Amino acid sequence: MFNVANACATGATALRTAIMAIRAGECDTGLAVGVEKLSGAGLLAGGSRKEDAANWTPSGRYGAIAAIDGRVGTETMPGVFAQIGMEYGHRYGGTSFELFARISEKNHAHSTLNPLAAYSKRFTLEEIMGDLMIAYPNTRPMCSANCDGAAAAVVVSGAKLKTLSLEQQRRAVKVSASVLTSDPWEEGCQVLPNVNTLTRNAASQAYELAGVGPEDLDLVELHDCFATAELVHYDNLGLCPEGGAVDFFQSGATWRDGSTPVNVSGGLESKGHPIAATGIANIWEVATHLRGEAGDRQIEGATVGLAHVIGLGSACGVHILERSAA
Repeated sequence: MFNVANACATGATALRTAIMAIRAGECDTGLAVGVEKLSGAGLLAGGSRKEDAANWTPSGRYGAIAAIDGRVGTETMPGVFAQIGMEYGHRYGGTSFELFARISEKNHAHSTLNPLAAYSKRFTLEEIMGDLMIAYPNTRPMCSANCDGAAAAVVVSGAKLKTLSLEQQRRAVKVSASVLTSDPWEEGCQVLPNVNTLTRNAASQAYELAGVGPEDLDLVELHDCFATAELVHYDNLGLCPEGGAVDFFQSGATWRDGSTPVNVSGGLESKGHPIAATGIANIWEVATHLRGEAGDRQIEGATVGLAHVIGLGSACGVHILERSAA
């Protein structure tokens, strides 16, 4: 028994631990479980309290003088990922408040086909942009939802699989790559965590191990803890040329009927983000499509999928899954 805690990458870390034990020959069957209780925790955001306001007029969230996340500093995750998205736009251009809101619009639209999503509601672009600002440019619908949740995955060796029923063999999904990376030390990471380098490293390693490229992916479940995060990870996962995330999204590629569907589950903004469960939940989503069991949201003919998750600390898990040939 291993108990692991690795922030939002906890589930992916648990799964990789089971996979590595099998590869090491220590066992032929493993079970990875992720579970989290977050309902009632509220949004993970900061803001000054009224007692800190002195003689100023408290008018922001929680009685803050003004919301500072993403403006003059970073207190919490909304601010971190708001700045990451703004940094990308500053470096490559093309981003806007509306663009990030359109990413959220896509994910919430996808959620209407997912009966397991915490929120299966389609939002208009105006509703998203007009909602409560958490950390510019992320409004409330552009943030992952805190909720309770659990997910589990059973992994077996190839030899063990051959002893199981033909139906189990047919439904089996091959783990072609299981990668966990951390950031190299960088001066800038003392100020703002770098979610880009470790994702790029994990993705390149995973593609090499699996013998596939981004162009071979039929669907991607990536860590959209905030709408801004989804945009930068298009680039980090190699789904587009470097600096091309805006054009990639605007092409329609990431919608479920596009060339590279992203977060057809509705993403964390809709299905919720029970932290320790998320890394296995996105594996389940990809596996369900590869089995042809995703119902109304099924990506037809899906044979290869990628699941990605980030846990600040920092750790990045990337898994590439393939449909069984049985």
